[in-house]
Amino acid sequence: MRLPLLPLRRFAPLSLLLLPLSCSSGNPPPSVRDTPPASGPEARVPTPQVPPTQAQVRAVTAENNLVRPAKRAFSDELLRQLSVRPGFSVNVFAQGLTNPRVLAVRPDGSVYVTEREAGRVTLLRDTNGDGRADQTTPVLTGLGEKDNGVHGLALRGDQLYLVTVKQLYVADIRSDGSLGEPRELIGNLPDGGQHNNRTLAFGPDGKLYVSIGSTCNACPESNPEHATLLRVDPSTGSRSVFARGLRNTIGFAWHPTTGQLWGMDHGSDSRGDDFPPEELNLIQEGSDYGWPFCAGKQEIDAFLSAEPPGDLSRPEYCARTQPSTLEYQGHSAPMTLTFYTGSLFPSEFRNDAFLALRGSWNRNPPTGYKVVRVRFDPQGRPLGFEDFVSGWLLDNGQAHFGRLVGTAMAADGSLLVTDDANGVIYRIASTGS
Repeated sequence: MRLPLLPLRRFAPLSLLLLPLSCSSGNPPPSVRDTPPASGPEARVPTPQVPPTQAQVRAVTAENNLVRPAKRAFSDELLRQLSVRPGFSVNVFAQGLTNPRVLAVRPDGSVYVTEREAGRVTLLRDTNGDGRADQTTPVLTGLGEKDNGVHGLALRGDQLYLVTVKQLYVADIRSDGSLGEPRELIGNLPDGGQHNNRTLAFGPDGKLYVSIGSTCNACPESNPEHATLLRVDPSTGSRSVFARGLRNTIGFAWHPTTGQLWGMDHGSDSRGDDFPPEELNLIQEGSDYGWPFCAGKQEIDAFLSAEPPGDLSRPEYCARTQPSTLEYQGHSAPMTLTFYTGSLFPSEFRNDAFLALRGSWNRNPPTGYKVVRVRFDPQGRPLGFEDFVSGWLLDNGQAHFGRLVGTAMAADGSLLVTDDANGVIYRIASTGS
């Protein structure tokens, strides 16, 4: 007999000398509540409940909730239950895929998607313009399997760049959209460990940027390329660390008008329901964003037993790191980030970003399982988050029918979103009303 899903609650006591959370002096510690809250009650980010001063020493404990909503199969009935922003609609662009993850779209409308568990890249086409792919063609196979399969994609001209955990490839795109034999550009990217979701994007400088997640939840890394964003010369494969202290920045993109690089970083687990937050960072060359010692706006991770490098105290180290620009509810698991530059959506959405939230397993109640809009002002400064499409989370968090990963703007200006749990790609379009 199958038992109903119940939240599992575990307490993880971690004892250490508690240092002040704020790295500044003379002011109260910054709160993640300073950020304008996202819509929805689960999007509110409370102030971490920790002592404010070094004089208060105690054993630190965190309630470590493990709640894994049960997966339900996709159905048209569940599709109709999605909550969509007024003036928009959602339909299925493609389904029956194996673990679809990252998307790349060509100007002619061709859509490439990685199916990581199958180690495959598939080409999708909507030839009759009805908003559904009517051609599904595998164009590359044999690129790893399971968690080591091909994941990130990036287009440049008539070439498609692809990345597995340790290999970076490039393949020529033929006139019919099929791909030539992939050539290995790099074969020794760092090991995957806990975070093996490599993602790629070309910057305004013509260089290829590669996200390399951490090997662990929260630990000092021995390899200086872990928990970083790498910059790669696509002609030679030579690489350098562009920014560090990024636990797992799967989603990153350049603002269309300012050219600034923005990325969403995953906070560490097992520190309670609300700390640390997920971070929207302005990623700048040579900067350190604090992980694993600091989170959010230079707040100390009081649960980490290791000490910072260079004989620095935790406050000293965190004061030298870059604070986040905006924060979102912890454990929401931000995935890919796409700036909107099309004309199908109303003009107010232009140069805003869309973010897929895969959803939590380490929070009660669960959070995420939605697509959110990241609003930017005309000067390219982020203002806050708001729900765009939600409803994949069901039964008060006890079940879900989608875990979202990839986002991309289709050639017609609609937004495509992958669900790797049920093998679906959704298409979000403006209805004009």
